[in-house]
Amino acid sequence: MTRDGLGVFDWLARAQAAPEQAHKEWAETGIALLPLGKRFNSVYLPGYLVHVAAGTDDQDVVTWMFAELLDGPVIHNRPQNQYYALVEPTNTHTWTQEYREAPMLGAGQFLSVPASDLRGPTGLYWAVLPRIVGDLCAVPSVAALIHMARDPRRAGAR
Repeated sequence: MTRDGLGVFDWLARAQAAPEQAHKEWAETGIALLPLGKRFNSVYLPGYLVHVAAGTDDQDVVTWMFAELLDGPVIHNRPQNQYYALVEPTNTHTWTQEYREAPMLGAGQFLSVPASDLRGPTGLYWAVLPRIVGDLCAVPSVAALIHMARDPRRAGAR
């Protein structure tokens, strides 16, 4: 892993009061449980919503869409067909009022974050890795993805 990659995961680990605990969890299990609301929040994106927006459930196409549209880190929980876009901390209540089908998780909640080397295709892994310290998806970009999925022409095309 590059020095920049280590910096990214050090930055993520500092979401915990004891960052060394996150590194220990990554080393031992491949997954660290990180608190939300301090460094980042997460938007839960159900698989059906992502697949409607992408027009397919092909993982290569979905990953490309995330990289192009969200331009930030996304975790995929393949067994449950769930995605988690990492976003800047913002008001979760305001978001969830408008985007009920894709709630934002924040302060007081936790997210299972895979180690940097977990790249799929099974289990919990990074669909799109964070590239630099502070790399997050823009909230308006995540909203745009949800609006794409809400388009009745897309939903009917599947």
